[in-house]
Amino acid sequence: MRQRYPAARKASTLIASPKPRRGEIWTAYLHDAPKRHWVVVVSLDNRNLSNNASSILVIPFGSYGEEGPTVISLPPGETGLPETSYLKAHFIQVLEKKNLLDPQRRMLSSTRMRQIVDMIRRAIDPDAQWAGR
Repeated sequence: MRQRYPAARKASTLIASPKPRRGEIWTAYLHDAPKRHWVVVVSLDNRNLSNNASSILVIPFGSYGEEGPTVISLPPGETGLPETSYLKAHFIQVLEKKNLLDPQRRMLSSTRMRQIVDMIRRAIDPDAQWAGR
């Protein structure tokens, strides 16, 4: 039988019933990846906090990138992460809540979340406006 989670996952404790909030930064396992990733929660809190929803929408952070219509760089002072990180809205994905590990101490501002929602819109709508165009 194929092991669903690699052995590396056994070292971390998954949170039994996580209640993530929009704008929170968490560490999580993305699908079958053996390594942890930082993610920001972008789904609405009605879904995030519901006991009836087992999944949420997240955007993973990357360690490199170039700003553009669907990419933004965030400094460590804003995210609490060790270095400048990049959110790439075109990598938005559904994540099972059970794959969330640890919430971070920082939460992105409502202004920053509006900017991220605009990036998501541009990722699916080629006519969406952005300052670089």
